[in-house]
Amino acid sequence: MPATSIGSSTPAPIRSPYLTVALSWLIPGAGHFWLGRRGRGVIVFATVLVAFVIGALMRGPLFQPSGGSDVLSRLIQLGGFIADLASGLVYFVAVWFGYAPPDQASHTADYGSKFIVMAGLLNLLAMVDAYEITTRQKD
Repeated sequence: MPATSIGSSTPAPIRSPYLTVALSWLIPGAGHFWLGRRGRGVIVFATVLVAFVIGALMRGPLFQPSGGSDVLSRLIQLGGFIADLASGLVYFVAVWFGYAPPDQASHTADYGSKFIVMAGLLNLLAMVDAYEITTRQKD
């Protein structure tokens, strides 16, 4: 017989998980601020912003969901676009200010593109973290 108590149930979320995830996506670190985790929110905001700015200074191109010649190329472009978009407001501000370096073959631009993608992926991890804190799956 398992050692579970009959009256145990999962506690209610601290705040709305959907609002927390939306805030986390739009402004990196805002979901953690919303939950009272200010230190973690500052770290998330700084790392996402610094990674995106380094990538932009390296003239890394943004991915566009354009059609390629084969399925793998289209999949890579779409995945890169989603990762860029995951940076939230940082991505939209860059596009609004006209950031669109030419897609050129150079090591610097290639690494810059990877930094921009990394910024979005870091923000995705922060969104998952904020969601798990909201739903009390972790402390």
